Amino acid sequence: MKNRLLALYGLKFNPFCPDVPIEALHCTPALEHFCWRIENALIHEGGFALVSGDPGTGKSVALRILAGRLEHTRDIQIGVITHPSAKLADFYRELGDVFGVQLSVYNRWGGFKALRERWLHHLQSTLIRPVVLIDEAQEMPPIVLAELRLLAAMHFDSKILLSVVLAGDQRLNHKLRRDELLPLGSRIRIRLNTEFAKPKQLRETLDHLLRAAGSPQLMTDPLKAALCDHAMGNYRVLTNIAAELLDNAAQRELTQIDEKLFFECFNPTGKKHTA
Repeated sequence: MKNRLLALYGLKFNPFCPDVPIEALHCTPALEHFCWRIENALIHEGGFALVSGDPGTGKSVALRILAGRLEHTRDIQIGVITHPSAKLADFYRELGDVFGVQLSVYNRWGGFKALRERWLHHLQSTLIRPVVLIDEAQEMPPIVLAELRLLAAMHFDSKILLSVVLAGDQRLNHKLRRDELLPLGSRIRIRLNTEFAKPKQLRETLDHLLRAAGSPQLMTDPLKAALCDHAMGNYRVLTNIAAELLDNAAQRELTQIDEKLFFECFNPTGKKHTA
């Protein structure tokens, strides 16, 4: 079905699937500024950055774009935490795997010391800057977030060993206001708040995806307007609806997707899409 769909519309890739190539993702001016500050300030000085917002407003896309840029930056070692809800022992295990440090979960002090020595060695002898990216950070236990703050700095906070970018929904902001996490919240130097998009912003993203996929005329202008009006300001809802329309159009072998198909598939009494 995938190859047939791409061939039918001359697409390089499905513009509405989750694994759109990084170079095809739409980078807003706010995200561009955030990435610039990470690349030109945080990476060299260390510390914490935060991407926060409601589901479907672009947090994970922001991390994908940032990670893609950092991968092409010299002297950076990127670590991605894939199990943010892990307890402290498993968090240390994952950090050890990411940075190639043999850790004993029964010796937390030993693991703490070994990781900091590895990062300090990188900074002093190779100039490699370690960077940790954590998506869905609202799932992290408070004790793990607090430990991460302690790991990242030494010499009374005068030497920052690590750059950390956290991304999470509004629960993360609430968590950072807890008494035990106020020291971490006060150390967040760069913030990006993703918000529900206006129809114009959704339209820019939709047009960008279609151009990048090689088929800017895949959808009619009235259909694009209808999609952006019905997506509730949510990028994920927009691409989910567009993906369903694309599948329906391919099944019917339509040459172009128009608003008629939209109203056949979605109506006020029909299915509702959520983030």
